Amino acid sequence: MKFAFLFFFTALLSFAADDERILLSESAVKNLGLKTVESSEISFESTFFAIGSLREIPSSHAVVSSRIPGRVTELRVFAGDYVTKGDPIIKVESRQAGNPPPTITLRAPSSGIVADSHVRLGEPVDPSKELLDILDLSKIWAVARVPQQEAGKIKIGTQARIHLPALQNKTILGNLIRFGTEADSSSGTFDAIFLIDNQEQKLRPGMRAEFSIITSHRDEVTVVPKEAVQGNIAEKVVYIKDFDLPNTFLKSPVVTGEQNDRFIEIKEGLFPGDEVVTSGAYLLGFAGGGNLSLKEVLDAAHGHEHNEDGSEITGDPKKENSKDHGHSHSNHHSSFPFPLVSGLLLVLLILSGLRQWSLERRLHSATHSSH
Repeated sequence: MKFAFLFFFTALLSFAADDERILLSESAVKNLGLKTVESSEISFESTFFAIGSLREIPSSHAVVSSRIPGRVTELRVFAGDYVTKGDPIIKVESRQAGNPPPTITLRAPSSGIVADSHVRLGEPVDPSKELLDILDLSKIWAVARVPQQEAGKIKIGTQARIHLPALQNKTILGNLIRFGTEADSSSGTFDAIFLIDNQEQKLRPGMRAEFSIITSHRDEVTVVPKEAVQGNIAEKVVYIKDFDLPNTFLKSPVVTGEQNDRFIEIKEGLFPGDEVVTSGAYLLGFAGGGNLSLKEVLDAAHGHEHNEDGSEITGDPKKENSKDHGHSHSNHHSSFPFPLVSGLLLVLLILSGLRQWSLERRLHSATHSSH
């Protein structure tokens, strides 16, 4: 019975110690791809989501045509080529009599990319025919289809972070410059037009865009990246890197608040400066209990051996082992070391007190921050 009593409290102590900790080896940390960032207090942006696409600016579209009838004798550019304003691009031979007939050179009316070509070498042309389309894409419109119920939250000058899936989710900041002329009754949306820079000429009309439209700011809000928060809708947790033990992480329940496209507000359960797991946080949830014992972690951290329960070794282990082996089999069952049980109970009480103190400390801090 005494042995069963000791086993019960040892198991209970082990559970209390490992319930909140995940102990990993260095290779496990690398295999899981764990990365951490410090939680911080920032100016938090409230946003709402919308989808849309990129469009050319109407005034950036230029057309090349000939002011005299004739035929094309020289064609220097094709669709996809970039031209600079004033570059010679087409030569047209006039239909007027002459030997040789007079010719004119057509030049690019603006800088940009040749979006479309409607002419071939030797083809007859007249003033009504469009020969080339040139687009200046140094700036471009990003048009969001905004739900009508969000109309009151935005105005000219509102900013949005615009995510472009075609460019590995590249994010560009845009400013709202105008609204569409009418709403779409079938989808319940209206157009909000944002102006964005495209100096690298990588953006093209028609690309899909995802908008996080910024509606307000709140200062000094404790946040973590979205990927750091795990759990279900009722129970949210983050994994905090232990400040002392290597490759050890603490599972910490949190109370979350508002979230935007990048961050989640943390109302309770976290301090600014806590180092939380971001990349690999989801996988870390399946490593519960870890793959190292508390003894192994403490041995590596402190440079000397500990008992299996993580406590310090006292006396000479060799003498203790020799003394233990000198006992008879019957003595192991008839004489139970009561001080060991007392020590285990004391450690359990201390551990429980520390956990309660840590929880109260976090709740106290969260309460003061909310005030």
